Amino acid sequence: MPAPSPAERIKNDVAQEIRKGVDLALSHGPLHRGKGMVSGMIALALANFSMLGVLMLQFPAFLTTPKVREVLSFDAMRTMLLVAMVVCGALALTNIVFNRVRRLSVWALFWLAVAVVGSQLGASATGRGWLPTGPLPDNVPYLGIDWFIFDLLATTLLFTTIEKLVPLRPAMPVFRKEWQTDFMYFVTGHLLVGLTLFLVYAILHGVSGMFAAVQPAAQDTLRGWVRQLPFGWALLLLMLVTDFARYWLHRFYHETAIGWRLHSVHHSAQHMDWISGSRTHGVETVLSTAVILAPAFLLGFSQNVINVYIVIAGVQAVFNHTNTSVRLGPLRYLIVTPNFHHWHHSRDAEGLDRCYAAHFAFWDYLFGTAVKSDKNKIWPDEYGVVGDYVPKGFWQQQLHPLTWSGRWTDEHGVAHRENR
Repeated sequence: MPAPSPAERIKNDVAQEIRKGVDLALSHGPLHRGKGMVSGMIALALANFSMLGVLMLQFPAFLTTPKVREVLSFDAMRTMLLVAMVVCGALALTNIVFNRVRRLSVWALFWLAVAVVGSQLGASATGRGWLPTGPLPDNVPYLGIDWFIFDLLATTLLFTTIEKLVPLRPAMPVFRKEWQTDFMYFVTGHLLVGLTLFLVYAILHGVSGMFAAVQPAAQDTLRGWVRQLPFGWALLLLMLVTDFARYWLHRFYHETAIGWRLHSVHHSAQHMDWISGSRTHGVETVLSTAVILAPAFLLGFSQNVINVYIVIAGVQAVFNHTNTSVRLGPLRYLIVTPNFHHWHHSRDAEGLDRCYAAHFAFWDYLFGTAVKSDKNKIWPDEYGVVGDYVPKGFWQQQLHPLTWSGRWTDEHGVAHRENR
């Protein structure tokens, strides 16, 4: 058999490196200290953030968020991008010099090089260098890459730290099984949420305007009364109103066949941590956003109150899915905690179709849907969907509501139809 030519050897080596890179991306397990895996993963993440940052600065009107642009200038963004590139290169080169995770570090340098080349090509093509010039329109749909980057960094650092300080299951690694699926949901959810919010805001602003024409926001109307509330009271009222709506929407998802087809994707996660809550079908995301925001606009809450509520709702949603041993004592009867929401995701019999509230636990105690578990059993044993009929993988789960036959078999071999 003739020896391969130099070109064939290079082709085979590149193909092998790509296969090993894909295998690494599909792997899971703990990151062992002292082997360079942590610094290598940080370098790879910074390289990918650098690519996104370069793309964002070339198409700022469509890839950046108007609210972020109000508080963070493009000069500041460019400085942060340059710092990320320098740190990425330093970490990757250090690992290569000390012969630690060299493959991972080479991949980081490769994507960093793509970012650098892309920035130069973009600057040459637009003729304006790294920074946008002139005012940008605020009324165009956008993906919000800047918000995605900041949110991913802040969320990862904050909640990973909390999970390590007060873990419920200390043995569960950060990169546990199926983390790739949940990360895909995190990415797509954040990149599409800007576009979704833009469209929902536009529709609800129009409806709210027609509603205001019929009932102006005057002192003696409900909308006027809401407008006159102090910020803190308005925020509390909005949380109560939206949580009441979310409670009943959540029950719809669980207690109807069509609702469960969508929501079963969210419950298919068999591990609870900060990123598992991102696993939500796209149709459910759009529907839930509309139902949650509609009362806010129609009742006349200010944009500032709505913006703060969205942040609080996002933080609490992530926190309630975390791998943390947090119950908050008697407050758990008032506020939804990780313990309360873990029971909602339980596949244990006593936890099925229970604990629907997102902010205030008293809704479930009021309507009789709070979990009634044994006092000696504080946390559920297992998570996921009874019967395990939701497929693995992001794209398969997006098709699940359309392709599922509605039939499943439990652990005793008993056949069922639709939801539990």
